[in-house]
Amino acid sequence: MARARISTTTSRSDGLARLLVLLALLAAWPAAGAIRIVAAENFYGDLAAQLAGPQASVSSVLTNPNTDPHLFEAVPSTARALAAADLVIYNGLGYDPWMKRLLAGTPSARRRVIEVAAALHRDQPGTNPHLWYDPTVMPALARIVSAQLQAVDPNHAAYFGQQLERFLESMRPIDTRIAGLRGRFAGTPVTATEPLAGDLAAAVGLEMLNGPFQLAVMNNTEPGAREVAEFERSLRTRRVRLVIYNSQALSGAVERLLGIARESGIPLVAMSETVPPGMHYQQWLLGELDSLERALSVARP
Repeated sequence: MARARISTTTSRSDGLARLLVLLALLAAWPAAGAIRIVAAENFYGDLAAQLAGPQASVSSVLTNPNTDPHLFEAVPSTARALAAADLVIYNGLGYDPWMKRLLAGTPSARRRVIEVAAALHRDQPGTNPHLWYDPTVMPALARIVSAQLQAVDPNHAAYFGQQLERFLESMRPIDTRIAGLRGRFAGTPVTATEPLAGDLAAAVGLEMLNGPFQLAVMNNTEPGAREVAEFERSLRTRRVRLVIYNSQALSGAVERLLGIARESGIPLVAMSETVPPGMHYQQWLLGELDSLERALSVARP
């Protein structure tokens, strides 16, 4: 399946690249007696690895950008990893419901658990579960994870604090990029086949259309005839400037709409639910913003 192409320009990424190389090198050799961390999704695992460096061994459950995370089924090795973990991080909001079942089946008095939605007070009904696409989430979560690392291993508290500052610094180019795009494209009407990157689009100031259709797709229900007709009309009349779609969750109905968008000359932006192999979260999100900028720059009014 197609995936969003990931790229960053030299002018804005040199400092970020140096920070990420340093963090990657530090994370490459876990120390003896390292904290055992299990993350349900690899963007949270990447965050934990950057913050903990060699003081932790981090594994992520969902890592394949070519599969649909909603179809995941846990295997025995996942339960074993959770049983031995010192710290577990998962999304919540019904995105990874299998985690609650596995945690309940592997009780541990020692294990610390971060349910991201609850920890950030984002667990209200109706909240977009794709929290990691909200640019304010990872910095806030980083502070929570760092505090947990310091509690588990107070001997390395100063180191964890330094890693937190490095991570927060590496996120600043994302904020700068979003502000620039907002200044150029705020108010631009766009649409999506599901609300995967809804929070990112909102941060850029884009006007998102066809919300009911997106919610139906996300909830694995059939969109109504009215929702489908409205979506098609927004494409055929070119009311929207681009279409964002989930490259990991395509259906026949979605493929049909993408075909109509192509016929209408509307740019498509493929985005994924997990970080591609060999990338850090920051690089991935900058790449998704690159894809948005390219599409918005060539989109016809």
